[in-house]
Amino acid sequence: MPEFLTLAEGARAALLESDALAKAALARDLFVAWNAGSITEVGESEAPARPGRPARPDLRPPRDVPRRRIGSGKAGRIALLHAIAHIELNAIDLALDILIRFPQEEMPRAFYEDWLQVAEEEGKHFQMLAARLAELDAAYGDLPAHDGLWQAAQETSCDLLARLAVVPLVLEARGLDVTPPMISKLESVGDKESVAVLRIIYKDEIGHVAIGKRWFDHVAGVRNLDPKDAWQAAVKRHFRGAIKPPFNEAARSDAGFPEDFYLPLAEAAKTR
Repeated sequence: MPEFLTLAEGARAALLESDALAKAALARDLFVAWNAGSITEVGESEAPARPGRPARPDLRPPRDVPRRRIGSGKAGRIALLHAIAHIELNAIDLALDILIRFPQEEMPRAFYEDWLQVAEEEGKHFQMLAARLAELDAAYGDLPAHDGLWQAAQETSCDLLARLAVVPLVLEARGLDVTPPMISKLESVGDKESVAVLRIIYKDEIGHVAIGKRWFDHVAGVRNLDPKDAWQAAVKRHFRGAIKPPFNEAARSDAGFPEDFYLPLAEAAKTR
């Protein structure tokens, strides 16, 4: 790993790395360096407009990306794992981006340590998925993917409260809803190796939603805002999709994200 003077400098270098596996490794190495005391200052750095990305996969609008169906055999499982790997690569970038995009907020040191942990775990997830794809004679980049997750980052680039509302508390929280059914389907076709990977991801993502909720509440408190009202207002303004069930209320509750935050938006979307 290159030597960096500050956490922000290392995060920017990882963000700009175009090789997906190298990006994942850099995120993990940065976490190790910070915890070993090799890097001690958070620092500041300019966040790039877009992260570095490999030439493949081909990025398309979400509607143009073929749907993944586990029941279609090996190809279906590859498509599912490839889609999750793409999400995890975006998640690495989103965690790194939050470390350097909002220095004006003067967040406590624990904020940066939490999001560095998220970046490290997302890097681990990508590495595990890449390894599993290789076992299935596939690789990240073999299939098309969409750019919706980074569009959410661009939509919330001007406000930390909006970023925390949308990325961990909408997008990652949705992962808590959909991952258990994916695990069940993979179990039904006997893919124990992929199940083991998704179980690790699922457990970690509960922690990521908890980190998002903790810091969303912190920023809302600093701004003298009611967290529930502030979250609902930010989602209405910055999230283009719908908040829709089914919800994994148990996992969301474990992450400290109560249903009175999101159920009203789901009900409002249903009536529309």
